[in-house]
Amino acid sequence: MTTRIPRAAAAALTLVLAAGMSACAATSTPNAAPSAAVGDPVTGGTLTYLEYQTYTNLYPPQAGFYPNGGIVGNIADRLTWQNPETLEIEPWIAADWTVNADATEYTFDLRPGATFSDGTPLDAAAVKKNYDTYGLGDPQRGLTVSEAINNYAGSDVVDTDTVTFRFSAPSPGFLQATSTITSGLLSPATLDGTIEDFGAGNAANVIGSGPFTAGAEKLGTELTLTAREDYAWAPKSAANQGRPYLDAVHILVTPEDSVRIGSLLAGQADYVRYVQSFDEARVASAGFVLHAPQTRGVNNSLALRPTNALLTDIRVRQALVAGVDAQEVVDTIFTENYPVATSALSSTALGYKDESAHYQYDPKKAQRLLDDAGWVPGADGIRQKDGQRLSITVYEAKPQPQSKQTLELIAQQLGRIGVELNVKPGDAGSYAEDTRDPQKTGFYHSMVGRADLDVIKSQYYSKNRDVLISGDAELDRLLLVVASEPDPQKRIAASQAVQDYLAEQAYVIPLFEEPQVYGTAPYVQGVAYESVGRPWFAGVWLQDH
Repeated sequence: MTTRIPRAAAAALTLVLAAGMSACAATSTPNAAPSAAVGDPVTGGTLTYLEYQTYTNLYPPQAGFYPNGGIVGNIADRLTWQNPETLEIEPWIAADWTVNADATEYTFDLRPGATFSDGTPLDAAAVKKNYDTYGLGDPQRGLTVSEAINNYAGSDVVDTDTVTFRFSAPSPGFLQATSTITSGLLSPATLDGTIEDFGAGNAANVIGSGPFTAGAEKLGTELTLTAREDYAWAPKSAANQGRPYLDAVHILVTPEDSVRIGSLLAGQADYVRYVQSFDEARVASAGFVLHAPQTRGVNNSLALRPTNALLTDIRVRQALVAGVDAQEVVDTIFTENYPVATSALSSTALGYKDESAHYQYDPKKAQRLLDDAGWVPGADGIRQKDGQRLSITVYEAKPQPQSKQTLELIAQQLGRIGVELNVKPGDAGSYAEDTRDPQKTGFYHSMVGRADLDVIKSQYYSKNRDVLISGDAELDRLLLVVASEPDPQKRIAASQAVQDYLAEQAYVIPLFEEPQVYGTAPYVQGVAYESVGRPWFAGVWLQDH
């Protein structure tokens, strides 16, 4: 391997060399796993990590946004760890737990000795305060209820190392919820703040119990995570049980794809998130390693809002489903790391059911359905009915990979069946308001990652993300069954019933199973992710080269 170029400051990232540079003679392929490390892990060094977007808030229930979660997941431990390979729930801060028969009471026994980085003990009282905050929220301080925690009633400190959680109805997804980034454990003092106290610029004041602490920050551009010297309570299955091998992780916000990838290839960065599909081959052929962990949740999809005046007729929605060719989207824009979706849920998600029969591309069927619904092609080819054009609006989704290009291609596909799809920019000033108005935004482009059956409720339930804004009481009823059925097999069946219903009602157009794609230099060892593809830095180390 060639000698690594010294890391540069953020301003220097714009000076990287052109695309063809190769920094190492090793080879890689888009799905390659890291090569085996040579020798024992090395302690020390700073990892330069390039992030596509800046974080917005470090309040754990809002950590689903990947830039937020990449920080929260490394400064805040959880009660449990979800093994990213098996999806089994394993001990972490909780050494053991018991659950009653109807999943309305959970008792956790905590491992001794863990502390927050301010020295406060991570004891039962601290855990109680965390979950009372996340499970009940506090509207006056702007602290929202976690969408991962259902039916929360309260908690009791049994003794210093034991806490019991109570629920008003069965909450079978709670155990997995204790492993998610949205349940990251923060110090009691941190939890006294308002939502603004968790916002950008305040990272150093968010105190967790994790292997790193947040330190030096330049608003919107840089953040440094520093290793905790006293850390000694990693998940039981983690290879590194102590202090992180790295001294620090220097996070630089680098939204330009060419700068982010060019910096990696030039040796000015070690690890980057969001390698676009069009850059994958370039990164691999230059001898770097691609990682594409799946997000295992609700697929990258279009939600068709049935309360939009143009979409109330199920025949129109069915036509739109039949008029979109997801295979063409993947073949044209993406790679093998983005499998074509066959259901609302990923095939790697718990409870997945193959619904591909409902999602076949069939433009002739689409045209027939629109004819039957009374939509007639106009002079410009766009169908009309009662003087109204079949014209639907969708906003680009900035967090989704190549959303603009994806939506523009879908607009071309729908144009062939006489439907106009207007794609608006995701940074438009009216975005936040318009995307919650079904009349203004008939389609909504999104996904959500979580390796639990409750993920489908998070996306579609009227009191959670509610991306459909459907007002469909039957859908809500089906979703509540998923979240409240204590029997594991019945709960899987309940999730599959929701997938059936979404397909039968033509409420969604699944596009692809979304990964998080990262690139690393070959000397970056110990690369690992939690169960839905967020980076875990505690075991990363830099091999001599």
